[in-house]
Amino acid sequence: MGVLKLLADIADRFPTVEKPAPKPTLYRRLAWTGVVLVLYLVMSNIPLYGIPVQNTQARISLQQIIFASNAGTLMELGIGPIVTAGLILQVLAGAKIIDIDLTDPESRRIFTAAQKSLAILFGIFEATMYVIGNKYWAGTGITPSVWIKLIVIIQLSVAAFIVILMDEMLQKGWGLGSAISLFILAGVAYHVMWSLLGYVPGVAETYGFIPALIKERTALLIARPNGYPDLTGLFATLAIILFLVYVQAMRVEIPVTSPRMRGIRSKVPLQFMYVTNIPILLVGIAVADLQLFQGIIGNLAGTTSKIYQYYSDFVYYISPPRGIIMAVSDPLRTVSFAVSWTVLAILFGYIWVELAGLNPRDQAERLIDSGMEIPGMRRNPRILESILSKYIYPLTLLSSIIVALITVVADIFGAYGTGTGILLAVGIINQYYMMITYERALETFPLLRRLLGEG
Repeated sequence: MGVLKLLADIADRFPTVEKPAPKPTLYRRLAWTGVVLVLYLVMSNIPLYGIPVQNTQARISLQQIIFASNAGTLMELGIGPIVTAGLILQVLAGAKIIDIDLTDPESRRIFTAAQKSLAILFGIFEATMYVIGNKYWAGTGITPSVWIKLIVIIQLSVAAFIVILMDEMLQKGWGLGSAISLFILAGVAYHVMWSLLGYVPGVAETYGFIPALIKERTALLIARPNGYPDLTGLFATLAIILFLVYVQAMRVEIPVTSPRMRGIRSKVPLQFMYVTNIPILLVGIAVADLQLFQGIIGNLAGTTSKIYQYYSDFVYYISPPRGIIMAVSDPLRTVSFAVSWTVLAILFGYIWVELAGLNPRDQAERLIDSGMEIPGMRRNPRILESILSKYIYPLTLLSSIIVALITVVADIFGAYGTGTGILLAVGIINQYYMMITYERALETFPLLRRLLGEG
């Protein structure tokens, strides 16, 4: 708690966003959410001062999807510092390495402030490593001065802090959701549209699918080399989206009753996709971080060094191929990618269920505290836990495998926006739909707002 308190004290010295009073209307919150989104898109297209012009490609990397980043711009780091800081603290708190009670308002405030400070530190660290690793000037023959390097670090650090403030602004009630979800969704939507309609004059390989189809009228473009958008990827994208919409609506219902309400029977619905998209998000973050350090190691140790060769081979075989041609041309990589992502997704799925309080023990305690019980069973937490475990652990295993296989199949068939991106985007859209529906219901029925303690 001492380290958290120190980090929280540091956060108090930085500018912060106060909660709105009173709570803005739904339309005003949607407007602020739109402002944040526009600001993100603007920053994603402002190049960093002091670096050579980046040779951008139509193809996308896992880092761009997971961290909502854009190389060579103010959004180079994207949401990486926030995601990394939040993940570390959540794991430490969930594993009880950090002893903190998140149900206590003051402890929760300290935890949130500590996460903000850690995200700022990660932003400065990543910006410094980019510059020290010579990411922007390697192979250009340019030797930047110390001042130029310092300016680049300042630009990246300030941009990272602005992203932190935008996320804080949305989460404190000025907008809807979080900047993390919003930026990931915007990035995936941008790359899907670019894969479909993108056009780079004079560079045939970077055409999107429709411009390429127009230019090469006689070609069906069922499969294109180097992972560029093709007809197979378009069909895979549509099929994956429809399948995700279907399975996310599925529920497993457990019958319960409430003695407080004269034995009225009800059902507790558990999502069939119990772990949602969290396992793949965690796998993607891990692989994206490994890819991030690959370039830094190459610039520091040299691309011909053994350590770089071993490291790059390892990263290559756990990174997703893009498209049928790339997957078939290197079956060993395809198999290692599929196996490693599936195993890691299962591992992260079980870890997340335990850390997030979704395990049978915590769920049983919540049901008993709310006055619910299973018909014909004693109100004993252990009995209820044993019954819930028959549902929760199989759902955890099955849903982790399903989200992993969806991602693997989507990447092998070259789905637009990558399999990870499509999976995250559909989940985020579903979350925003439920949030907007909930907020609209509260505004339509003021009595409901009072009953729920919302104002």
